[in-house]
Amino acid sequence: MKTIIYYFTGTGNSLAAAKKIAASHGETEIVPIAAFRNITDEISPDAGRAGIVCPVYFAGLPAMVASFAERLDFASANYVFSVVTHGGGGGSAALRQLDGILKDKAGRGLDAGFAVSMPGNYILTYESPAGEKRDRLLAAADADLERIAGQIRQETRLKLPNSPVTRIVKALTYPRFRSHVHGDDRKFTVTEKCTSCGTCARLCPAGNIEMGGGRPVWNHRCELCCGCIHLCPVEAIQAGKGTEGRQRYRNPSVGIAELERQRGAEP
Repeated sequence: MKTIIYYFTGTGNSLAAAKKIAASHGETEIVPIAAFRNITDEISPDAGRAGIVCPVYFAGLPAMVASFAERLDFASANYVFSVVTHGGGGGSAALRQLDGILKDKAGRGLDAGFAVSMPGNYILTYESPAGEKRDRLLAAADADLERIAGQIRQETRLKLPNSPVTRIVKALTYPRFRSHVHGDDRKFTVTEKCTSCGTCARLCPAGNIEMGGGRPVWNHRCELCCGCIHLCPVEAIQAGKGTEGRQRYRNPSVGIAELERQRGAEP
């Protein structure tokens, strides 16, 4: 049975998760959600199993993922799943948000949803883990993903996780995130360390960055994935003094070229 996995990622965690799941299946297609960013038509995947893998932002879905899910029709799939990656919780609320969107669209929601803890990347408020702590988190995530992949392969139907605390956190923080996210790139600046390499522009999943005068220019379509800050090879991009000197992060099993391909050619 064919499996299709739609993914969104900033610094590689969710793509690494999608690859891990795909590796344990037969015929599997991994498709970047960012490639659909300018498409408004309904999306009906031709696959028996279909899933969404993405990070958790403010206890909810990335804006691009929520908009994508609103155009999905999974009615013909036998099994629908989601895996959300997070650095500090919020997975249950994000899964329930996705479940609600899919039910509203096609009358059916998720057959199973899973939350996996991985190294966080929201550098605007905290430093990503490094060294042994990072390696422990990634090893635990790999073990979780191996188990999850088996459950997806067997099409195990599971009740979605539920956390009252997480629902409260989402209610308090997510609405502001959604209303401000595209313009939050106004916080970003570039220092004289910039080499005009254009890496930030090539890997931005929203196509939000262009090079002007040899420097990145943000165009207020930001997803706040923080990829541009983390993946600048000379750490020239900052978001205020708080990010200066903070540990940068990229999932070690995902290369820069893979992240650059995320935006891809539109289907």
